[in-house]
Amino acid sequence: MQTFLLVGTLISTAAIFTLPVSANQITAIDAAANTMNLAQLETLGEQSQDYDKAYANYRLAIGANILGQPTLASAALNKAQNQLEDLTQGSVNAENLALLASVYGMQIGLDTSKGAIYGPKVGTSLNQAQTLEPDNPRVLLIKAISAFNTPAAYGGSMENAVSLSSKAIDLFANPCDNICWGHAEAYTWRGLAKQNSGDKQGALDDWHAAVNVQTDYTWALFLLKQDRDANQ
Repeated sequence: MQTFLLVGTLISTAAIFTLPVSANQITAIDAAANTMNLAQLETLGEQSQDYDKAYANYRLAIGANILGQPTLASAALNKAQNQLEDLTQGSVNAENLALLASVYGMQIGLDTSKGAIYGPKVGTSLNQAQTLEPDNPRVLLIKAISAFNTPAAYGGSMENAVSLSSKAIDLFANPCDNICWGHAEAYTWRGLAKQNSGDKQGALDDWHAAVNVQTDYTWALFLLKQDRDANQ
């Protein structure tokens, strides 16, 4: 899992620019990530541009890490970081910044010694993103993931993770036709936060809700199966 370390924040404002992304491409990336199809994610990363390219590499890094391929995970994550940093230099917008914050957080997850370098960047990127688009559900989702993974000594908490993911879930109900990923993921993270807070039934309810959003959502299905197996 990603480990986020928030050390300081910097809020700044900037103009919002239109993202040259394809909803179909995002859907294809999500489908490949859901089945852990690393080869397809690599292909999509090569074929895509801008945000799509970075998102494909981000999902490739997560999949490779889960499947025990740290070299591929690190290489893909570095590509995503470089692509997003280049994009934010040219035009600052909430989607780029939110994904970049998640990439920084995963860099810490892969190597905790990088916390001092990337921790402040997570906070900076998320606060800039929220200033630009306070009602963007992915910004709140990534803030929730950050709260989940950040040690309590640095401001993390399960309570904040539940609260932020709940806000994200509410916002995912709004119409979306461009970058729309994260709805089922938000329920899954909220369930994990509830589980860590001792609310097992609440966790199960959220994982079922994730499957209601996306019937083949592998992560939530795995967590539900894990619970069933543990109770047999």
